[in-house]
Amino acid sequence: MRHSPINVITVEREYGSGGGEFAHQLAVRLGWKRLDSELVSAAARAAGVTPELAAKFDERLDPWYYRYGKVFWHDSSYSMTGIGDDQVFDSERMLSLLKKEIERAAEKGNCVLVGRGSACALSCHPGCFHIFVYATAKNKREWFMNAFPKQAHQADQMIAAFDKRRAAVIRKFYSQEWCARGVYHMLLNSAMGIDAMIEAALGATGLKDCGEETVSHQIGTVGECP
Repeated sequence: MRHSPINVITVEREYGSGGGEFAHQLAVRLGWKRLDSELVSAAARAAGVTPELAAKFDERLDPWYYRYGKVFWHDSSYSMTGIGDDQVFDSERMLSLLKKEIERAAEKGNCVLVGRGSACALSCHPGCFHIFVYATAKNKREWFMNAFPKQAHQADQMIAAFDKRRAAVIRKFYSQEWCARGVYHMLLNSAMGIDAMIEAALGATGLKDCGEETVSHQIGTVGECP
């Protein structure tokens, strides 16, 4: 198997697991860019819409009745004259633009990409290492109750809804199960703490803390797809 130097790390995460903070701290340690909401902003610029509008389509599908109606729009007998797919901004277009931004970022390298199906989008891209961060139900519940005290009584339902929505997006757009172990090189339980998670990631990738060694001299590798 051929191996390529690792220059991209994707971090998928359960809602409330602390995966976003882990990605941020990992990027700082590596001296790399972290791209999270920045991916949404880039997709918004590409579509010519506001970041606020784009955020409404982030990691979610269009309602079933919209998707059903869109089938008729694409039928020649029901087509909307003069309106092309590139003029309609919806979840499907948002996901397509996000995929392009993810691929563009991977080409540049030296980045940590957060969510948005980045592990699936880059499943066979050389030099990528994919991490999934999860947490116990208890820890996720405690995080939610601290973050949203007024909605504490709905903690379990809200957490489940967020993850269900993320899973549905990945299943629809990539025909892949969001939390399937085979998609990722590493699964991390955030109960171990961010420092330990970072050390585990650095150890698995062979990458070095930017305080110890410059990025250009990092030697971690990952196998490419056959």
